[in-house]
Amino acid sequence: MIYGYVRVSTREQNEARQMKAMSENEVPEKNIYMDKQSGKDFKRPMYNRMVKRLREDDVIFVKSIDRLGRNYEEILEQWRFLTKEKKVDIVVLDMELLDTRRGKDLMGTFLSDVVLQVLSFVAENERKNIRERQKEGIEAAKMRGVQFGRPKRDLPDNFEQVCYQWKSGEILGKEAARLCSMPLSTFYGRAREVNIG
Repeated sequence: MIYGYVRVSTREQNEARQMKAMSENEVPEKNIYMDKQSGKDFKRPMYNRMVKRLREDDVIFVKSIDRLGRNYEEILEQWRFLTKEKKVDIVVLDMELLDTRRGKDLMGTFLSDVVLQVLSFVAENERKNIRERQKEGIEAAKMRGVQFGRPKRDLPDNFEQVCYQWKSGEILGKEAARLCSMPLSTFYGRAREVNIG
């Protein structure tokens, strides 16, 4: 049987390019499994469903190694598991050397292993770079004054009085939160922001 695996990191990303590649390689549509989540690990429902169906000599098509995953060690482990234990072939369409149907001799296996290790390293490194760029983008946005998360609600008129009573030990936090009509955790968080003698 021929299978295809497609992965995009978010629901907003488009899988059309990968689906086109599957169609061009005559992967039956019913045998294409797609996940819309990060490639940081292999805890993906559709990937695991596909793996359960695999039988010896089946073939898995994937557009590029980073669509399979972005964690160096896990990619290598999955590759070993699929090719050695499940005894299936893997075809990485963007890298001709990563086609386990070819070159099953010692030299072919060696070349495939070397290329796999290099590409797996690149995939994980790109994942780290994406996270770093994301972090830098968030920091730059914060410096421009962009607010993240839900906007803070205005404090109730009685907040300072209730907060004073709580800080002086007259009432418990639970009662203070009730008097201010807010969750206890919100009361504590907002009380830390207010400077009351």
